[in-house]
Amino acid sequence: MTDADSLPRVTESLIDQTERAPTAAPTAAPAGDVVMTLRDVAVSFGGRTAVRNVSFDVCAGEATALIGPSGSGKTTLLRALNRMHDAERSAKVTGKILLGDLDIYGPESDPTLLRSRVGMVFQRPNPFPTMSIYDNAVAGLRFNGVRKKALLDEAAESALIAAALWDSVKDRLKAHGSTLSGGEQQRLCIARALAVEPEVLLMDEPTSALDPIATKRIEELVGELKARVTIVIVTHNMQQAMRVSDRCAFLLMGEDKAGELIEFGPSARLFSEPSDPRTLDYVNGRFG
Repeated sequence: MTDADSLPRVTESLIDQTERAPTAAPTAAPAGDVVMTLRDVAVSFGGRTAVRNVSFDVCAGEATALIGPSGSGKTTLLRALNRMHDAERSAKVTGKILLGDLDIYGPESDPTLLRSRVGMVFQRPNPFPTMSIYDNAVAGLRFNGVRKKALLDEAAESALIAAALWDSVKDRLKAHGSTLSGGEQQRLCIARALAVEPEVLLMDEPTSALDPIATKRIEELVGELKARVTIVIVTHNMQQAMRVSDRCAFLLMGEDKAGELIEFGPSARLFSEPSDPRTLDYVNGRFG
């Protein structure tokens, strides 16, 4: 086992072997199927609009990049996709975001279970500093009630293999996660997210704090993983967006239009023949 395809689907077996069985993740959608649907999504804080009327589809087997200058609403939109704004009293999300058939802001949606289906990797690596590498990898499963050691062992190894980390840590799983390099810590965070088998993985500028070698490995990992988990990634790096994404959403902050979606489409077209002159100016470095 050497790549993302080695990550087994263990969730179904969890149901019979835990005190409080986690919700089983459905089989990965066929490539090209719509996994998430955004329709007229807007986000505001204290009445101030940060994202305005964004609509597009996120497809299985692809990496979708959110690009645009600082302040254009990329991270705000990303965090709305698994209800991370819920803790902010002044935040308001309107429009509709569907995960399959589930309205994630509907009354039937449990935010905790949603975050098992839509995982998150943050800008800076954030392994739990007092936990071992092993405990970091299985933290999400334990939170979901998994206790059987054999199952945790299998999930830890599988997730670490999928995150291209197993070979370098298999002999020191009891070491603290903070002993790893920055790039390894970020891959540990990716493994932690993968262990619960999400359908979608959100990545907020996952290489911005890493050196070029670690950045290259994370980019390669995105290419390996998108065959089994749909990825939505925020990046300021236009070359990175071209390398890793299949589709791009370009957002812009105007004087009177905050977080406006200017253009969405296949990355190859958006970077070579965009339909909006503002997109052309941005990807060619004329502003931003």
